[in-house]
Amino acid sequence: MSALAVEHQPPSGDDWDSVVRLWEETDWPEGCKVEIIEGIVTVAPPPVNNRNLIAAAVQRRLYQVIPHDWEIFQTLNVAVPSRGGLYIPDLAVVPREAVPRGENVTPADVAELVVEITSRSNAANDRVSKLNGYAAAGIPLYLLIDPHATGSPTVHLYGEPENGQYCVLHAGEFGEAVHLPEPFDLTLDTFGWPRP
Repeated sequence: MSALAVEHQPPSGDDWDSVVRLWEETDWPEGCKVEIIEGIVTVAPPPVNNRNLIAAAVQRRLYQVIPHDWEIFQTLNVAVPSRGGLYIPDLAVVPREAVPRGENVTPADVAELVVEITSRSNAANDRVSKLNGYAAAGIPLYLLIDPHATGSPTVHLYGEPENGQYCVLHAGEFGEAVHLPEPFDLTLDTFGWPRP
């Protein structure tokens, strides 16, 4: 197993509050994914259908194994202020009672699993910035599905966060099975996932 970390200086109190206020109050283009990554508001176009199909396949399998009081969200805003991050993972598995009612943001550390599926425009953010943000938040598992990896589409499962770093639990290509450990104990078959 290996770990990956990148140095980063997050925005401080007032700066972070200002960036979040901008994110909340601005009228962004409809359908776009608007996140804060390393203190910078980023806008990405709506996902392509291949990404939606992969997310649906993973979500369908996850619903077979999660407890009844957990949910799978596709548009949950998770905050990692220590990394200047407010992310919208493609999927986030979170206990229902941990999601603050009437709020725009959920603390990232309540998630049990986050899933990101790269697109050409956001691959670097998912591979590095969000990897480090999710590890810093202590999210137990991060599944990175990377159809745009150099050479061949890949799947990485990161876990065991410690001191802001993850261990690599699985690194493989589309077509290989990936096992999510407890509390999921689920094997995902990646063979049929669409490629770019």
